[in-house]
Amino acid sequence: MKKIITLILALSLMFSLALCGTAFADDSYTVGICQLVQHPALDAATQGFKDALTKALGDKVSFIEQNASGDSANCAIICNQFVSDDVNLILANATPALLAAQAATNKIPVLGTSVTDYASALDIDGWKGYTESNISGTSDGVPAAELAAVVQELFPDARNVGLLYCSGEPNSKFQAEEIRPVLEGMGYKVSDYTFADSNDVAAVTNNACDDNDVLYIPTDNTAASNAELINNVALEKKIPIVAGEEGLCSGCGVATLSISYYDLGTVTGEMAAKILAEGADVSTMEIQYAPFAKKFNKTNCDILGITVPEAYEAIAE
Repeated sequence: MKKIITLILALSLMFSLALCGTAFADDSYTVGICQLVQHPALDAATQGFKDALTKALGDKVSFIEQNASGDSANCAIICNQFVSDDVNLILANATPALLAAQAATNKIPVLGTSVTDYASALDIDGWKGYTESNISGTSDGVPAAELAAVVQELFPDARNVGLLYCSGEPNSKFQAEEIRPVLEGMGYKVSDYTFADSNDVAAVTNNACDDNDVLYIPTDNTAASNAELINNVALEKKIPIVAGEEGLCSGCGVATLSISYYDLGTVTGEMAAKILAEGADVSTMEIQYAPFAKKFNKTNCDILGITVPEAYEAIAE
């Protein structure tokens, strides 16, 4: 009788383990995506993220995708709802979304993308390449020295360079502070022209064009959302713009150092898969970057009579 009981217990244990294995195999993950605004670059990053994570986890992963329509307050509402929904991971697409996710939770893993500098955005001293918190992600940053070299290569005779960006976006301010001393070291006089929101973009752009030979706009979400407006003002005044990313350049620039935001999102998705499926520690995951290439806006260059070197690739129209 004892042998029979032992056998039954053993079979029960094996059955329980089998059920546990089946439950593990059927584990599913819900990922909340907070994207600041609809824009080609951010859209591409989100799509790359979803494609990479779906490729890695298949139908085990589902997404709750929300767009904040350019409003930081909406980012906060979205991220707090993700926390209430107890999602397994949050993708924060753009810096305001990252800050909202940081404020919403210190437990749920958060991955940022389309964020230029995590140390300045998250106010981290003694930067080590990772956050030591529940946040990691990918950066769309391009070295300031390389971008300044584009200005110098295309406009060696220019004297005044205006830095045009939104004062409310920490990444934009960071990029302006990074490139200013490099341009000044090249002999340019550099001035800042900042707008608070979309309402004063036209007026500030007009002033910047009046005062300068060339403008530089960093990766800036407000500028990207108003690229057509900026382009109309700059072309009318025949002032070229070097942009911080390809989407912005195609809207209002003449040249840029471009990354693929889809590829950037793909890298972020691969990081998410490691966190969700492999238990990777987000606090020690280093911020990842994307390679860049020289690109130009053929339409704007033709209008302004700018000839670019052969090393530049035309942005698809």
